[in-house]
Amino acid sequence: MASDGPLLGPDERLGNAIRTSAIPAGPAEFFADLGNPQVALPALAAALAYASWRTRTWLPAATAALTMALVPALVAPLQAGLDRPGPPPMSPETGFYPSGHAATAAVAYGLCALLLRRRETAYGCVLLNAAVGLGLVRQGYHWPVDVVGSWCLAAMLLYAAAFVLSRSTRRSSSGTPSC
Repeated sequence: MASDGPLLGPDERLGNAIRTSAIPAGPAEFFADLGNPQVALPALAAALAYASWRTRTWLPAATAALTMALVPALVAPLQAGLDRPGPPPMSPETGFYPSGHAATAAVAYGLCALLLRRRETAYGCVLLNAAVGLGLVRQGYHWPVDVVGSWCLAAMLLYAAAFVLSRSTRRSSSGTPSC
């Protein structure tokens, strides 16, 4: 689907429509940049430090760090294997599916929401990642399916992290291991 198939045409039409839309380039670039590791990882590090201090345990931080480390370990081989060309002006280059920036943002900010355990943070995470994805498409860095594919990968990683974190929370709150 990423490089051939029935969704390729609609994906490219939607991407071209977003790229040529009235969405201002400045804010779009700002939100696209929030997917850079140089921005997302310090935000995650702050949430890791706070969660470690609050829970007095290393398991949430270790779980989040391992989950974040899986992002490039999974994205890079997928990009190399699928070899999807990017939107203009990046068309001759390949390796755009899934979007590494969208995956980095979704996992980093998603982990922040999991670690901080506040409903408002989760809502903010969803809105922020929608803005990052829109910015990446608007600026011509990715096609919409590149971003959606990253979100699917991020959802799987965040689900696994949430499972581990929920088990560790039950253990620490009951004082005994849970089965």
